[in-house]
Amino acid sequence: TPSLVAFLQQELRAAGRALGPCPESPRAPLAREALRVQEQSEQLARELREVSGNRASLRGRLRDLRQYLHVLREGQRFTSLPAPPGSPPRPRASSEREPILDPSLHRHLDRKINFVAGVIHPWRVSAFERLLWRACRGYLVASFVEMPEPMEDPATGESVTWVIFLISYWGEQIGQKIRKISDCFHCHVYPYPESEASRVDTMSGLHSQIQDLSVVLEETEQYLAQVLDKVVVVLPTWRVQVQKMKAIYLVLNQCSFDVTEKCLIAEVWCPVRDLTQVQDALRQGSYTSGSSVECFVQRVPTSESPPTLIRTNKFTAGFQSIVDAYGVASYQEVNPAPYAIITFPFIFAIMFGDVGHGLLMFLFALWMVLYENSPSLRQASNEIWQTFFEGRYLILLMGAFSIYTGFIYNECFSKATVIFPSAWSVATMANHSSWSSDYLATHPLLTLDPNVTGVFRGPYPFGIDPIWSLATNHLNFLNSFKMKMSVVLGIVHMGFGVVLGAFNHVHFHQRHRLVLELLPELVFLLALFGYLVFLIFYKWVKFSAADSLVAPSILIHFIDMFLFTSNAGNLPLYRGQVPVQMVLVVLALASVPILLLGTPLYVWCRRGTGHPTVRGHTVGGRGSHHRGGLTAGVVPKPVATGDQEPLLEGQEDGNSVNATKEDVESGGHSRDAEHKDFAEVFMHQAIHTIEFCLGCVSNTASYLRLWALSLAHAR
Repeated sequence: TPSLVAFLQQELRAAGRALGPCPESPRAPLAREALRVQEQSEQLARELREVSGNRASLRGRLRDLRQYLHVLREGQRFTSLPAPPGSPPRPRASSEREPILDPSLHRHLDRKINFVAGVIHPWRVSAFERLLWRACRGYLVASFVEMPEPMEDPATGESVTWVIFLISYWGEQIGQKIRKISDCFHCHVYPYPESEASRVDTMSGLHSQIQDLSVVLEETEQYLAQVLDKVVVVLPTWRVQVQKMKAIYLVLNQCSFDVTEKCLIAEVWCPVRDLTQVQDALRQGSYTSGSSVECFVQRVPTSESPPTLIRTNKFTAGFQSIVDAYGVASYQEVNPAPYAIITFPFIFAIMFGDVGHGLLMFLFALWMVLYENSPSLRQASNEIWQTFFEGRYLILLMGAFSIYTGFIYNECFSKATVIFPSAWSVATMANHSSWSSDYLATHPLLTLDPNVTGVFRGPYPFGIDPIWSLATNHLNFLNSFKMKMSVVLGIVHMGFGVVLGAFNHVHFHQRHRLVLELLPELVFLLALFGYLVFLIFYKWVKFSAADSLVAPSILIHFIDMFLFTSNAGNLPLYRGQVPVQMVLVVLALASVPILLLGTPLYVWCRRGTGHPTVRGHTVGGRGSHHRGGLTAGVVPKPVATGDQEPLLEGQEDGNSVNATKEDVESGGHSRDAEHKDFAEVFMHQAIHTIEFCLGCVSNTASYLRLWALSLAHAR
């Protein structure tokens, strides 16, 4: 049946018919219904094959007759007889339509003239003509002319303007060579009557045959259209039914027989919330199939970690797929996807900040959201379009945040907008400096000094002052601003991710990891890069325009911090800065061995005192609760399936059948879990330590792409 459905779909595509969606969701057919569908599909496929074959043969025959008719018509022009006596002589002109032989020479020829006529593909004409000349040494006269109308190429199906050829020759051996060469070039050779009367009779016969075949072909096309109309009506439903049947038998094939080989056993993971639904579906399947044995569900205790199920809807699916692309969270871990709904579009907007560009993106996504139920949008076959459509809510938020950051940058299509009056006064500076006409003529660039009273009247109400778009040092100002902004946001983002790990440690009752892992991670991150954020804000607050020329460099201070030195040319930001920085570096370095050895030593000590241990969990996403190992005994009959509830949840509350309170709280992690080898725990922790320490450095530098791509987008 699947092959028949594929054949019917192929025939519809070949006929240019579009297969519409299934008007309703049919249930999976029973065995007798499946046999009926198979019989009907076989009958339709048989009719389609027969009618399509007849149509193809009729088309081929009609094409040959039309080509033959054109060959005779053009050959008649080549070999026309002389005019009757008394008629005015015809002027002799060099033309392809002139007779190839002068009729007055016929009586001087002792040998009989023979003809080979046919059609050839236009791409092969030049090579065909050259080979004829070389093989026959000029003992022939060949004429070529294009066919008046294009016809279909049976090999490729394309419309081709064929070339008609007429070859006159002397001698039977030359004729054999010409026919062999014509066969090699896949020419269609047709019989060419010798007398003109025979040619006229043949053409009249061809006319009548063409008319009869055209009528038969038209009736065949109408009958084929009727068969295709039947296929269009029934095929959408059949396709859904076949897909459901294949899905059901795919699941049944994964089941195993019991010892009596009379029923099937399936070991599955099932969400706690859906257990009742599964039991109802099995009971309904047993009743529908008419089985004398009712399906049942039995809980199987297991210490294995269940798979992760995170329920999503049309809004959260795109964000969850992005998170899953980096890694699917372990069972019951914190799911970072809800936070990524805000952080991902916002970080994109930092790089794409522009009111105009963001508005275009927002309107495009809003159009997709408003017409998301349109069949033309949902069923588009273009892969790039499907990517955009599936991420329409992601694009919507990216456009909205880009509009916000565009107002922050004060850019609309890369042009500054004057929403509020500028806080800088050129008139005050001009009055204070007494700029004369001669001074202005010799100084094309003028500097506004914020230390002069009245030149700078306070910060701009929202975003960047539009006067910076006219300044020559606009790029220097934005470079400093966006570079520091990227570092601050990046470190805050990383710190938030580290803090999320605390919820995992508390949820899995591994409070020792709060001290041995979370605390060293925070100390390492904040003592180095958190201190860098502190320096940025401290410098902004402490130094003003009056003493900006003596403000020290944060970058040099940060380098000296790791070298345990001080630079006399770079003034300290505050008193006692060098000792504070030395203490922070020592704390950061001391946190590395604690992070590396803390958890393995704790596990080793607990094992020595006889306490059970379980393997730790890393930051990820907390999936929906599952109750492990269910064994369902079912008879081999199709079973209805339930729909998934569109929710995004970190945890499913409440108990259900075959699930205890301990199951839900422990998440399938038994207190009697298998002890992990100390070397394996140490290796896992070593990899985590190296990854975290190197990641803090590389990710901080990587966040500078926010500055770089924001600058590139503005340029």
